[in-house]
Amino acid sequence: MASRAFGTTVALAITVAAAAVVTAPAAQAAAPARATASAAAPTAPVAPVPGRTDYNGDGFADLAVAAPGATVNGKAGAGYVGVVYGSASGPATATKQIVTQDSAGVPDVAEAGDAFGSAIVSADLDRDGYSDLVVGAETEKDGTVERTGLLTVVWGGASGLSGGATLYTGEQYDGVGGRLTAGDFNGDGAPDLATVKWADLQTLSGPFTRAGAAAGTTAYPDMDDMRYLDLASGDVNGDGRDDVVALRHSGDEYDSRSVAVAAGGATGLGPLAPVKGADGYAIEGGEHLAVGRVNGDVYADLVVGRSVDGYDSDLDLPLAKGGMVTYVPGGATGAQGTRTKVFNQDSAGIPGAAEASDGFGSSVAIGDTNGDGYGDVAVGVSGEALGTVARAGAVLVMPGTSTGPTGTGTKGFNQDTAGVAGVAELNDRFGAAAAFVDGNKDGRAELAVGAPGEDAGAGALWFFPATTAGTTATGSSAINNATLATVAVKAALGASFGR
Repeated sequence: MASRAFGTTVALAITVAAAAVVTAPAAQAAAPARATASAAAPTAPVAPVPGRTDYNGDGFADLAVAAPGATVNGKAGAGYVGVVYGSASGPATATKQIVTQDSAGVPDVAEAGDAFGSAIVSADLDRDGYSDLVVGAETEKDGTVERTGLLTVVWGGASGLSGGATLYTGEQYDGVGGRLTAGDFNGDGAPDLATVKWADLQTLSGPFTRAGAAAGTTAYPDMDDMRYLDLASGDVNGDGRDDVVALRHSGDEYDSRSVAVAAGGATGLGPLAPVKGADGYAIEGGEHLAVGRVNGDVYADLVVGRSVDGYDSDLDLPLAKGGMVTYVPGGATGAQGTRTKVFNQDSAGIPGAAEASDGFGSSVAIGDTNGDGYGDVAVGVSGEALGTVARAGAVLVMPGTSTGPTGTGTKGFNQDTAGVAGVAELNDRFGAAAAFVDGNKDGRAELAVGAPGEDAGAGALWFFPATTAGTTATGSSAINNATLATVAVKAALGASFGR
């Protein structure tokens, strides 16, 4: 950081070297520093509200953030996940928790290069009324076997997250846990997981036991060996079952992208099918994905961020200059590729201008920031230069309407925005991750923004309040590794958020 004060935060007595799962909620302040292997189940558990992550069951939404490059007990790149708990006043930035593979009750041990936190999602896997944290470690080794990857669950409970179990381990070079999503794919009421095993989609069906055993596993081989870039899930066709949406590299060109949907069904997912446009060809995809309700109807919509520009595809995709975002509404027959809307920084109402390497679309998220019933869309522009400061980064919030997102009324934020802690610096990559969370349960979603390049790669994250007028910088707060008292070198805190 430069000289400006970072923000109103409170340093905690938490260190990654101590490797504790630290119970964070203020109501549990008297809990021991090292959590027990499992938390007591509530006397009368109530299933979490769909779409709300609530690890401690207090009714307020919580948020997990990844630092996959963090040093843990001297092991560079072992990685950790931080958790910020919700409260009546929103995300409680003074109330946090660190989870590593050296935390009490969490299986395995922290090792150099594990990248614990490669991907994170939340779901009530054991159906005890508390959301559980599922963490991927894409480069985990199994003994001497390289890059098997690993999925771990850390259980939610009345005192927050504690204990855990191994869910799934791949084989050599499978890289399990690099892409991850959760949903109810067969409609039985038990959350399921989907990850990528090498170039194949792999599902784990719930319910899960406390030992981490799934009710079943299914592989969906991809004969084309297409590389998966992102996964997300939601009920795109409104049939009561979640569908899995995948972004994949396709074709021979470096920047060729595709969007495919595997529809949920009574026996699980169907085959991945490309989303096609009005011309009958597959629509162009991207690297970053959000699934949620933008236009206010009963179907989940897709927002695809394509931050890569240049190369051959720009001849066919003029809007790809500087990056682009594609909105695909859901419908009774699934993703409506014939009704897409495409934006870049030259689109009407959107601040800035489309410039090479801006990274418009380097993150995308959907959330209702003003309580009007429409999902607003956050778009990261992590390569944006601010004046002469290259790759300082920014984030934009596009309003949602009955016809999808619109450029009109779009707001922009960066570290030089009044009220935002910090100063825009070279390679901060502010906006590389974004998420919405209604931490105070008022029907309006606060915006979380990650800058994994902050402080020479240590990383940081920011929270922006939500009002009836939408997202505002007034009252925003920030968290960095110093706040958490963790080892900050190349931690990449804020690389991604839980879904």
